[in-house]
Amino acid sequence: MTITDRTHDPALRSWVASANLPGADFPVQNLPLGRFRRRGVDEPLRVGVAIGDQVLDLKLAAAQCPWAEEIHPLLEPLAAGDLAAFMALGRPAWKALRAALSAALAEGSDQGPFLELCLLPQSQAEMALPCRIGDYTDFFAGIHHARAAGALFRPENPLLPNYQWVPIGYHGRASSVIVGGGSVKRPHGQVRTSTEVPRFGPSRRLDYELELGLWVGVGNPLGTPVTMAQAEQRLFGITLLNDWSARDLQAWESQPLGPFLAKSFATSVSPWVVSFEALAPFRRPLTRPEGDPDPLPYLDSDFNRAHGAIEITLEAWLQTARMRKQGLPAVRLSRSSALDAYWTPAQLLAHHTSNGCNLNTGDLLGTGTLSGAQPGQGGCLLELTRGGREPLTLADGEQRALLEDGDTVTLKAWCEAPGAVRIGLGAVSGTVAPA
Repeated sequence: MTITDRTHDPALRSWVASANLPGADFPVQNLPLGRFRRRGVDEPLRVGVAIGDQVLDLKLAAAQCPWAEEIHPLLEPLAAGDLAAFMALGRPAWKALRAALSAALAEGSDQGPFLELCLLPQSQAEMALPCRIGDYTDFFAGIHHARAAGALFRPENPLLPNYQWVPIGYHGRASSVIVGGGSVKRPHGQVRTSTEVPRFGPSRRLDYELELGLWVGVGNPLGTPVTMAQAEQRLFGITLLNDWSARDLQAWESQPLGPFLAKSFATSVSPWVVSFEALAPFRRPLTRPEGDPDPLPYLDSDFNRAHGAIEITLEAWLQTARMRKQGLPAVRLSRSSALDAYWTPAQLLAHHTSNGCNLNTGDLLGTGTLSGAQPGQGGCLLELTRGGREPLTLADGEQRALLEDGDTVTLKAWCEAPGAVRIGLGAVSGTVAPA
């Protein structure tokens, strides 16, 4: 089955020169969407397309550029800043607009002279959440993270028996999902250490988690499960996601239920939503270790076996306050791959709805921490430092077991493969502020 089309052609180049630079996150083969307005200007949000180091303002583009008649209705919600309304239109609309934007932004386009007037440097754009998030669910799809974290607390039984059968998840707090780039205040909560009486105060064991966020484009009615085939048609796109975690709060309050205050104080997402259409050249077969059980039928399909996984490289970077003061760059803490995820995006959505749970346009699903099996591939400090017992030594001599005030964490991700143009997800950053 061919899942790519002419918008993925590696020979395509854009009249926006910065989109053609080697290693650019946003070439014409990507075309992610995000909500923005001009920095420092009190004006309504609108949806834009990232192209090179620019943003194509779709409000201006809809008004000033000629488009085919069938494209105007697709641009209307985007010009109004309502990405969710566009997402709700479904995959045929998504593909049609992508094709139109690809042609308009390609070299030699007759629309180029009109659209040149609709560009804004990304450095001058104030980004917002892609849309209002009704619900947020965080999964546990990274098996290497599950094993590594489990080994710290259950050395004799690190991977629980349900892991290979059911995608584990919990309902998070949608109201505290924020667009990256700002500060994250160290949370307060209950912690119990060696004393009988727990203390209430600032978390002393703050961590990040390197994840992907999946955006639901088309929802399902209550009581109507989504099949695997339907799941592929309902997922709109992907962003980076940092599931900030207070490990000391989590250890005390997660007995016997799951995370609560340890997670709900902040979750950061990157501002640009990379569509599943853009990811087509990087879809890969789902592989499981030899001897692992096959998924149950409701979590299985021929398409998922052939194309369910996505080849995305992920990195976590850290710059401390002292490094920033000395003018030192951030250091890379880890590099991992989304191919190591045990469950695919379609499986997460299909399982979420399998009991009849209704998902809505704009709902956000976190994959869970995406780690690799080798040293330096842990997606959080809990793994990289073995629970804080083996602190990392940074380039300036500082050590880190967990995050300190003033630390800036930046997550990055991109896709590359032979015969395809590299595309990026951009980055999401956050700086730890004192409690």
